[in-house]
Amino acid sequence: MGRLLRKKPAVKKKQEQEQASSTDVPAAKPETPTSKATLFADPALDVKRPAAAPKKLSFGAKPTAVHQEKNILDKSVQFLREVKVELKKVTWPTRKQAIGSTVVVIVVVMIVSLFLGVVDMGLSSMIRAVLP
Repeated sequence: MGRLLRKKPAVKKKQEQEQASSTDVPAAKPETPTSKATLFADPALDVKRPAAAPKKLSFGAKPTAVHQEKNILDKSVQFLREVKVELKKVTWPTRKQAIGSTVVVIVVVMIVSLFLGVVDMGLSSMIRAVLP
């Protein structure tokens, strides 16, 4: 199940874009395209995103059990929140609809079981007649 993502308000997006465009970056010399993909790429469609901060990796370090338990607990709580949201979207049947559906199911089960019982008795009597 996918996580529910919270969208940023449009005002915050505009502010972030303005901040990104207002930072003074020295103009770099444009590179010449070297592959077919870059030869036919439209530079107007090329959107530059700010680089993510590199994660600190420590080799040989294992996550602690407390961190894993927190992670599992957080995931469980998130799952239950999503379940609650989905259950609010469900159209629950009325008592009358539930009783009606239950009666229909019981009647259909009785008819099918009666049919199968008759077919079983007929086939077993045919087998007894063929085999002495």
